[in-house]
Amino acid sequence: MATRTMINRAPNARRWQAVLDRDARMDRKFVYGVRSTGIYCRPSCPSRRPGRAQVSFFPLPGAAEKAGFRPCLRCKPNGKQAPDLDTDAGSVVRLCREIELQVEQDSERPVRLPELAAKAGTSTHQLHRLFRRVIGITPRQFADALRIHRLKGRLKGGDDVTTALYEAGYGSASRLYERAYEHLGMTPATYKLGGRGMEIVYTIEKCPLGRVLVAATARGVSAVYLGDTDQPLERALRKEYPNAAIRHDASALGSWVKPIIKHLSGGERRLELPTDVEATAFQRRVWEELRKIPYGATRTYSQIARALGQPTASRAVARACATNPVSIVVPCHRVVRGDGHLAGYRWGIRRKQALLEQERGAIR
Repeated sequence: MATRTMINRAPNARRWQAVLDRDARMDRKFVYGVRSTGIYCRPSCPSRRPGRAQVSFFPLPGAAEKAGFRPCLRCKPNGKQAPDLDTDAGSVVRLCREIELQVEQDSERPVRLPELAAKAGTSTHQLHRLFRRVIGITPRQFADALRIHRLKGRLKGGDDVTTALYEAGYGSASRLYERAYEHLGMTPATYKLGGRGMEIVYTIEKCPLGRVLVAATARGVSAVYLGDTDQPLERALRKEYPNAAIRHDASALGSWVKPIIKHLSGGERRLELPTDVEATAFQRRVWEELRKIPYGATRTYSQIARALGQPTASRAVARACATNPVSIVVPCHRVVRGDGHLAGYRWGIRRKQALLEQERGAIR
């Protein structure tokens, strides 16, 4: 009897997690009724989440209505306008192509949101929500990313900085230089030269997880790589900045390397080190949230997405974790799947597991 009860409860546990995650992929699989209000909703409904004790699950809207529940006026669970993640993704892809066309035809003109919203048959506010839900950024941020991509291409192609910035759609040099470090990690002139004139210092040290490369500019830590041997780590750094003045100097980075190695050995629970990395606005928000995870604790991708106010952006959160260049300093190893299992880790699942076990052991 106990086994049968466990089996019967398991599906409801998954349904409840879908409600907590506002998982739109589950919208066509069940609805849930709230006894305190007499209303039933889709799992992705944006309304305030009820208490678990007040919730009943139904396979179809008709079953919920037969039990005496009324359809929610916000998510319309009995209507034909069901939020469909695949359909939304297709809409965003089409709108992204429209933005690309706008930037190509008139690179200096801001993205025309009302025009985009009209083509999508929605309001500008809903358009923002759609973009944030599907790809994690706004239409204007997507346009900015396109301009940065064009700028990088022109700089690498040999254009001088002035020509490149205007061709990429920046109306003035000051506008670009205000955002240079946010998008490029350096000035446009330095980026054009592949980092030439930029000084990057690195060292590779032994640590409990094998070898650790720590690289930094004058602004902060730019890379923390883990591996078994030195050469692959060095190649990865030089590939990023082929023309930079990269030099090995263990003594120059002592104040930053020591706490990282001490942390890897279980002796330094919190790392408060400055970083100098290139990132999108969404990546920065994710990485800032990761640094809030307490030592020895974990969070799921969906929990991070909810903390950012974008509950359906779990996949975007996972991508931001995968592209984190300063592992350990930004503890992406503390993010796990919703079922508790370890997901991919750039430096190997074995290292991720070792890091988590060490932190839990130190806490105990």
